[in-house]
Amino acid sequence: MIRKTLVATSFLALTAVPALAHNHGQNIVEIAAGSDDFTTLVAAVQAAGLAETLSGEGPFTVFAPTDDAFAALPEGTVEALLEDIDALTGILTYHVVPGAVMSTDLADGMMAETVNGQSVTFTVRDTVLVDGATVTMADIEATNGVIHVIDAVIMPD
Repeated sequence: MIRKTLVATSFLALTAVPALAHNHGQNIVEIAAGSDDFTTLVAAVQAAGLAETLSGEGPFTVFAPTDDAFAALPEGTVEALLEDIDALTGILTYHVVPGAVMSTDLADGMMAETVNGQSVTFTVRDTVLVDGATVTMADIEATNGVIHVIDAVIMPD
């Protein structure tokens, strides 16, 4: 329990980035759209027709890859996904868990079913990973859920 508390405390400390920490009653899409770090994610969400859903009531937990995470994909991947809406939707919905899952809810080895029907696995140690992607900022609260920033695009099977 002490370890979980220490991890959760250091994990929560990552949320102190002003641009995302002070969202003043915005939903998930509004928060992402207001950040320079999520232009690719926002474009992908819009292309897949998910903006309205992720602006809706929720609650949702979104593991949000940064622009750098999308840029790390093999060349041409993002462009190909923007042309294959079914594949894009499958990947994006793999980054969304129904309900609001806060960092303090996570435990090592925990699994959570995503909106696309497959599960992600969490590793909670000195850092927190979701399917191998590092959570770099946690618990960004939105009016309809929570965002956790990740450093990689996670892929469903």
